[in-house]
Amino acid sequence: MSSAVETEGSSRVAPTDVPDIRLDTLVKRFDDVVAVDGISVEIPRGSFFAMLGPSGCGKTTTLRMIGGFEEPTSGRIELNGTDVVGRPPYKRDVNTVFQSYALFPHLTIYENVAFGLRRRGVKGSNLEGRVHEILRRVGLEGYGGRKPRQLSGGQQQRVALARALVNNPQVLLLDEPLGALDLKLRKQMQLELKALQNDLGITFVHVTHDQEEAMTMADTIAIMNKGRIEQLGGPIDLYERPATAFVASFLGVSNLLHGTASPPDRLRLDDGTEITAPLGGRSGSLYAGVRPEKIRLSGEGSGNRLSGHVVETAYIGVATQVIVETGAGTVTVYAQNTEAGSAPPALGSLVELGWSPDATFVVDRPEETPA
Repeated sequence: MSSAVETEGSSRVAPTDVPDIRLDTLVKRFDDVVAVDGISVEIPRGSFFAMLGPSGCGKTTTLRMIGGFEEPTSGRIELNGTDVVGRPPYKRDVNTVFQSYALFPHLTIYENVAFGLRRRGVKGSNLEGRVHEILRRVGLEGYGGRKPRQLSGGQQQRVALARALVNNPQVLLLDEPLGALDLKLRKQMQLELKALQNDLGITFVHVTHDQEEAMTMADTIAIMNKGRIEQLGGPIDLYERPATAFVASFLGVSNLLHGTASPPDRLRLDDGTEITAPLGGRSGSLYAGVRPEKIRLSGEGSGNRLSGHVVETAYIGVATQVIVETGAGTVTVYAQNTEAGSAPPALGSLVELGWSPDATFVVDRPEETPA
């Protein structure tokens, strides 16, 4: 796709205090099932916003309500300050790209992209110029005469994007648009989507269950669980400082070690080991968390230490995954493969794990769900 270049007719917009999207205590019920449970969030103009969560968490239902394909049970949906609840999709300044692409197989790529413009009465050189410009932006210049079946999956995805963007919508909604692509192409499209969003300046709202995808592209991520937003923030903040055990476990891999608070900044683990941790005023039963890549297999020079035996290793390219059984629980370590020919510790060997207190986060222990 093209790099960010200002052109005549570009949809780049100036910053504004009015968010492009504002959801106010949004609720959606299907019979006795609460799919979305009182979501409130503001999405600034020109941002790349992701809704991330497991299947059934309410993210797609929320996206469909923004697009007008579902009506909320209660709450407000504001686009550029105007409540659009009750308006059909074609009366909202949003377009949606679905995982299935939904291209017209009998039309050329040019006509697929021009379809929405023709319905709005755009004709002649204006139509032709806009179609060719958006095809250039998505990297399909010269493909206008082909049919969808003549394109690869990644190229068809670009056509779907071009068709959604050619009308310069206020907001583009993306419903797991990369789910049908293979891994290598998906990673390539992640970077291209982000570059395109930066180029156009249009607000993108992206639904996905892929943590790496959300972190690669989004400025802000809403991690959803059971119809609610569990935590909202930037990728670094969410990864380094998860607010709950669910966020810590869902976004990447976390080691959660159970212990009891020993204020002001100590946590006694179940095996009696004490570690330094930012309690933040918490007390009682807690989890101390640390990411696998922040743990060293040699505890030298580390503030927090824990001993255990190696029970499993797996080579995963840039790192070797080492599973260590300790008195405080099972710990996963990612030992970076920075030295050629380095070998993992032998199974059954005793290792002393070490990590910095600054790499430690603390979350409340989840309440047990009744059986």
